[in-house]
Amino acid sequence: MNRKQLSTILALGLMAAGTAFAKVPAAEADKLGKELTCTGAIKAGNADGSIPAFTGKILGVPPDVKFTKSVGQFQPDIYAHEKPLFEITAANLAQYADKLSDGQKALLKKFPNSMRIPVYPGHRDFRYDDEICAVVKHNALEAEVINDGNGVKGFMGALPFPIPKTGLELFWNNMIPSRASTEEVERDLAIVSTSGDTAWGRTSYVQLSRYDSRENLGKPNDGKYAWVTNFTILPEREKGGVILSIEPMNFGTDKRLAWNYDPGTRRVRQLPEFGYDQPVPGSSGKVTLDSDRLFNGASDRYEWTLHGKREMFIPANAFRIHQQIKYTDLLKPGHPNPAYTRYELRRVWVLEGKLKPSYRHLYSKRVMFIDEDTGHAVAGDFYDARGQLWQYGEINYYYAYDIKKWHAGSSFYYDLNSGAYVGMNLFQERAKAPILGKDNLKQSQYTPEAIRNLGN
Repeated sequence: MNRKQLSTILALGLMAAGTAFAKVPAAEADKLGKELTCTGAIKAGNADGSIPAFTGKILGVPPDVKFTKSVGQFQPDIYAHEKPLFEITAANLAQYADKLSDGQKALLKKFPNSMRIPVYPGHRDFRYDDEICAVVKHNALEAEVINDGNGVKGFMGALPFPIPKTGLELFWNNMIPSRASTEEVERDLAIVSTSGDTAWGRTSYVQLSRYDSRENLGKPNDGKYAWVTNFTILPEREKGGVILSIEPMNFGTDKRLAWNYDPGTRRVRQLPEFGYDQPVPGSSGKVTLDSDRLFNGASDRYEWTLHGKREMFIPANAFRIHQQIKYTDLLKPGHPNPAYTRYELRRVWVLEGKLKPSYRHLYSKRVMFIDEDTGHAVAGDFYDARGQLWQYGEINYYYAYDIKKWHAGSSFYYDLNSGAYVGMNLFQERAKAPILGKDNLKQSQYTPEAIRNLGN
């Protein structure tokens, strides 16, 4: 995208301010890139400085870091020298309770002798590039939730609602933030019992995200927006199975499509439904399909409410946990080894989803905490049918130098009743980290015939 195209996008956005489709007034959108970051976060730090001001001084590969883009290199940790400022434990929980979620507090209480939250100095040093920022400003003025919350129009990539006013707008920020245009990774799934015994799964995950490509950034997005294949490597009894899913831009007029290749019968079958509270394959029912990235899929089963912002300790700048680490060192009974986790104090949006009376789901309520700097949900509390806290999930995001964007790394889903947990998107023992933004994938690779050939 050249400067002339960027200027055109901005001009169109300003013209849209006076139309019925404008989501925020032009004067409010004009705060983007000034007192707000281009994605709507407050640039200033908090009063006591425990949340720093946004600097955005790093775009892409940091200075003096040797890194080759889009080949699966593990990302160098530029904060590796830092030590925690303090640690939150069950013993000092009350001191920090107002900046923790209910799930975090329950996890600390469940494992008082081993669980801790190491809090590091805050950094808000990374940023999106100008092309992303120009499109986000356009979205602020034109993007609109439609079809009873099941779709968005006026969205041209990046982040749809940098200044969200409703729960559904915030919901869509988490659904379609700026991500890698292509991702290829061989990743592990670990089910860790209370004793520390681990059951393993492994898949080859290959995703194409159309609206995140340079080719489509700044253009209207409708129809299909993402294509995904998961090829099973472990467990051995399921090796060779493939799931293909295709994501719609509008769940009100379209639906998620999915097919499964069964190596036993050598047949491809279209799945009648793929999502909601169906279990993630290989998770023993402990993680639902719509809990990947804390929520994905149609919004229709929940009423979504925006509860403003709060300060919270969340995983941030999580490079440390994504180095080449032995799983025996990382995965401990009850929770990952805190020596590899990193938390910072951040401002987060709070989004609550309550199950509608006419629908069913394993979770009667889910509360997500969405990092204001990125638009990504980083932590979530999940409640059972009785309204009791049941599970807690969190995702370790890091800034991917390859793509100049934040990327979802390893995630952990905790059963607060049994004490078991699931680790997903683990690649610490694999030969390569995720290959991001290579832009080598085509829609023609995502067909029922293609997954039959892949399975063979």
